[in-house]
Amino acid sequence: MRFLHTSDWHLGRSFHRVNLLAAQRAFLDHLVETVRVREVDAVLVAGDVYDRAVPPLAAVELFDDALHRLAELGVPTVMISGNHDSARRLGVGAGLMRQAGIHLRTDPAGCGTPVLLADAHGPVACYGLPYLEPAMVRDTLGAPRADHAAVLGAAMDAVRADLADRPAGTRSVVLAHAFVTGGTASDSERDITVGGVASVPASVFDGVDYVALGHLHGCQTLTERVRYSGSPLAYSFSEAAHRKSSWLIDLGADGTVEAERIDCPVPRPLARLRGPLQRLLDDPELARHEDSWVEATLTDGVRPAEPMARLTKRFPHVLSLVFDPEGGPARSSASYAQRLRGRSDQEIAEDFVAHVRSGRGADDAERAELRSAIDEVRTADTAEEVAR
Repeated sequence: MRFLHTSDWHLGRSFHRVNLLAAQRAFLDHLVETVRVREVDAVLVAGDVYDRAVPPLAAVELFDDALHRLAELGVPTVMISGNHDSARRLGVGAGLMRQAGIHLRTDPAGCGTPVLLADAHGPVACYGLPYLEPAMVRDTLGAPRADHAAVLGAAMDAVRADLADRPAGTRSVVLAHAFVTGGTASDSERDITVGGVASVPASVFDGVDYVALGHLHGCQTLTERVRYSGSPLAYSFSEAAHRKSSWLIDLGADGTVEAERIDCPVPRPLARLRGPLQRLLDDPELARHEDSWVEATLTDGVRPAEPMARLTKRFPHVLSLVFDPEGGPARSSASYAQRLRGRSDQEIAEDFVAHVRSGRGADDAERAELRSAIDEVRTADTAEEVAR
């Protein structure tokens, strides 16, 4: 059976205030065409369909159009909610959509109930594990603790229990939205740390033939059977070196996996340039970046006059300007957002404690208290989103 594994569409997201709706539409056109031309048997979408719980109307319309086109091809689609999605909103109409071959899996209680597909070699059970907020789903799943490893472990126990009751030779696929140990993060993923831990071991997925992961935005192979497709578009300059793609997965009769990367359309390349302003303006080697989206980091000891205006004359798509003078304090002129980039909520809170206490950081007890407070706020936010 042939699957197209994709994730992290983040419909409705912009890139440094650049509207990406046209680029997202181009990706979905490419996805539908790939499904048709490569004779895909089922599409797997591993979460973060939308960028936020209440997406803009244009993003909803884009999603609706994509689902209609996939349904018209007669190709089943299995889709889970991610940590950016509102599971309840995304799951509205799931019963009706199922009749058209669109299977939305957003309820943690249904982790052990598969979408059953079949080919000439027999059945394939596809299990959708939506993003599992530990404190919200612990009781539902009967997990021993409210952390990522425990709730995902409980969900996979339900998967393995169901699979054990299936006919011999039933192949299995799991969709999950999680940070799995060994994966490489970028700046554009939302922090999901709970209890000081964000990741879970890949071994939690033992016992199934293929695991289609979402959450991390870089395409990655953790094992031959456990893979991230990554996001189809770059959503931060930390992804400048990413090759954006989906996985075309052929699942053999005996559960063997063959994988091929299918490149996604690139609306505009990304470039991260660093150096004194005059060198960035004069260096002929940088001509290849003149049509790119550019992040420029200026290392001048003294801030130049009108740097953005001057850069824009050569690089009309420069979107981000950072000052990091050589020989000076790191990030001394960076904006607040730039200073926080890539740091977890826990690290930001501990940095604040050290700042207000003239460099004396939090001790073990204070770090634990901060962690508990962050987890409590995250749980409250999730509960409020579910209640909307």
